[in-house]
Amino acid sequence: MTGFRFDLTGRVALVTGASSGIGAHIARQLAFSGAKVVLAARREALLDDLQGEIESGGGEAIAIRMDVADEASTFAGYDAAEAAFGPVNTVIANAGTSIPGSALGLPIESFDQMIAVNCRGVFLTVREGARRMVAAGSAEKQDGRIVIVSSITAQKITPGLAVYSATKAAVTQLGRVLARDWAAKGVNVNMVAPGYIATDMTDGYFETPAGLRVKSHFPRDRIMGIAALDPILLYLASAASAETTGAVFTIDDGQSL
Repeated sequence: MTGFRFDLTGRVALVTGASSGIGAHIARQLAFSGAKVVLAARREALLDDLQGEIESGGGEAIAIRMDVADEASTFAGYDAAEAAFGPVNTVIANAGTSIPGSALGLPIESFDQMIAVNCRGVFLTVREGARRMVAAGSAEKQDGRIVIVSSITAQKITPGLAVYSATKAAVTQLGRVLARDWAAKGVNVNMVAPGYIATDMTDGYFETPAGLRVKSHFPRDRIMGIAALDPILLYLASAASAETTGAVFTIDDGQSL
């Protein structure tokens, strides 16, 4: 694998939503940069394939089935990670789901699902990650790194995504407050707010008439490639970001302008 990299040797990184999209991509990049990577998601077959891919390229990874909305599953995921690689000192809270459509017709089950994964899941993931980091001595080592993957929809008005947008705004503010709460504990918390990227979640949408209309309003009339997030995500996972916490990085190719 080639691409942008930081030296992440010695880091143990847990990535949620690692079975596809941004999660799978950043897991590859973390491993390529020297981290031991814990692949966490519900789709085990996809995780196993990704683990094999990383290992065949010389990296280290373990696949763990983890439901971020379930507290016991989250605890078990971290236990398995520690058993394999030792304490996790890097967390990429990436798992998320979007169910688009008018709020007027949105089933309450869909609302609950987005809240469960996008809000509860992020909270459970980062809280347990921070607990383990503190127990492993992050206050002395100053090595705790947590990155929450938010979205430009947290600030940009995007019709048809009211609940999804609200969840992303919620976890952005959650992360900023946690950054303050955990600053003295050696745990950095930062947020990355991507724009629209060609992933499984947007599969084919920007080739449809509706998607083409949305894209035509972007200043550069294009959709970002997934590698656009590599520099900021790898930086935030690295020792180089020791003095960076509570920040929100918008990476959207100008889409929100």
